Amino acid sequence: MSRILFVLLGVLLLASCGGGSKQPPSRLNDACSIAREKPDYIKAFKNTERKWGVPVHVQMATIYQESRYRHDARTPHRYVLGVIPMGRQSSAYGYGQALDGTWEQYQRETGKRRAKRDRIRDASDFIGWYMNKSYERNGIHPADTRNQYLAYHEGHTGYARGSYNSKSWLLNVANDVDARAQLYQAQLANCRY
Repeated sequence: MSRILFVLLGVLLLASCGGGSKQPPSRLNDACSIAREKPDYIKAFKNTERKWGVPVHVQMATIYQESRYRHDARTPHRYVLGVIPMGRQSSAYGYGQALDGTWEQYQRETGKRRAKRDRIRDASDFIGWYMNKSYERNGIHPADTRNQYLAYHEGHTGYARGSYNSKSWLLNVANDVDARAQLYQAQLANCRY
């Protein structure tokens, strides 16, 4: 009996220690703080930059916009008559708010069948993969945060058609993502982590 109790206490202790790693960084407006608090994030972002050519600050700004660094972020529920739940607005999930179909395409094309949207290294690699496709299909330079974000939001075909031009709110969001990327870039250039 005491052995079972000992094992249960050990499991509880491990669970309580490990839970904090999934929490978003505490200071989302400070790239240096994010880097110090979450070194695994920066490692993932740098690996993605080496592999796909998408700068760290572009990835960071995209993840900020999409999920505020919440690993389990989802779109809100839809309601009929304001009270009857009808499911979520979309299948977007995780750090990068990747849709089911796009995530499955990423898994097929990269051979990463075990990749998970709520794991930072996989979400970062997904963003790099997607933005590399935006470069290949639409000629958007990986460091062009504004247009990369527009293609990320609208899809490659939507971006090519200019669907974002009729969405002033989205143009404003893309400008905000670009401004955040510039802020993160300047901060990262002047900090040690």
